Amino acid sequence: MHWLKKQKLKVKPISKLGGFYLIASLGFAMVSTIWAIYLESFVHNASSVGFLTSLFTATGILAYFLLIPIIEKRNKSSLLLAAFLIFVISYFIFSLYSNFYLVIFLGIVLAIAASLRVTVFGIIVRDKTKTKEVSKNEGIIYTLLNFAWLIGPLIAGYLAQKYGFKSVFLASAIIIFLSALLFKMSKIKDNRKAKRIDHNIFKVSMDFFKDRDRVKAYLISGAVNFWWALIYIYVPIRIIELGLGTFAVGVFLAGVIVPTVLSEYYFGKLVGKKGFKKMFFSGFLILGLLALLCFFLGNIYFILIALILASIGISMLEPTTEAYFFDIIKEEQRDKYYGPYNTATEMGSLLGALSPALILLFLPFKVIFIFFAIIMLFFSLFSLKIKDVFESRRN
Repeated sequence: MHWLKKQKLKVKPISKLGGFYLIASLGFAMVSTIWAIYLESFVHNASSVGFLTSLFTATGILAYFLLIPIIEKRNKSSLLLAAFLIFVISYFIFSLYSNFYLVIFLGIVLAIAASLRVTVFGIIVRDKTKTKEVSKNEGIIYTLLNFAWLIGPLIAGYLAQKYGFKSVFLASAIIIFLSALLFKMSKIKDNRKAKRIDHNIFKVSMDFFKDRDRVKAYLISGAVNFWWALIYIYVPIRIIELGLGTFAVGVFLAGVIVPTVLSEYYFGKLVGKKGFKKMFFSGFLILGLLALLCFFLGNIYFILIALILASIGISMLEPTTEAYFFDIIKEEQRDKYYGPYNTATEMGSLLGALSPALILLFLPFKVIFIFFAIIMLFFSLFSLKIKDVFESRRN
């Protein structure tokens, strides 16, 4: 018994963080699966969904900057719990009411809560990670999260098709609430506070973008999330337009995650030894070539298969971009710059939602594949300009 107790004490904080966040991500993944379709049920076309999503994303971008002083001076663990509870309450309200104006209001609230959640969780993970293990631990975290994004769409697709959207919101609220309880019970603490609080948000943003390496990391991260807009907004709507049903959406989104579950941990370890430049180049190249292929494919099933295979490229990029950012900044800069860096996520999502929405006003759906292919191939070449980092050579 004493031996067992000692073994329990040896569970690493990263494993605990990954475990509870995996459960929470199941709830987030379920809602993300039906979110674009849910919005489409109010506005009735893909272009309008893109514009509405852009509103929420723009709110999230602003929140990343406005939240900096709060994150710097507050307990990170408490802030993460607060963000979770906002999601629980909002999803529960969605499970009871369907009103367009309520959707807009709560969508804005959730955008702010998401900015807080992403920033605080990322800081906690980095604070609990040794310098030589950043990319490896990011790979562990993303692999665990992707299990949730593998299962979540299947559950959401089934529930939405059989019981409607409200059942998905209710189930997600319950799951995230349970995750919050587990986090509270895990007693993971991050009480680190910045010695100097940055209240001048404009100056912080200007300082962030003065450094070329930070700007390059920002653009590369934004490009990854630009791609996800195609996968989570426009392809699900296209699937519904072709009459394949919400469960088909769930199967597709689960399929997209399979390559990431199988390989993100591997690429997270590999990049620490081989460097980031080649990994970024290869990841974006795969995305660009397969998006280009989708333009020439007429059969929706072949297109979906190609997009699932493209996730091999995402596996090279998703855990490594964040690890790269943490590798090029100093410890005392985390609270100050991690929020602005995360606006790359929202900016990429914003442009990824808004640009195709404009294209679809004038051109057929398949043209957006050419558009995404051009962007990804550009970033494949752009990634060759970054400052390479080899974590395995660090002390």
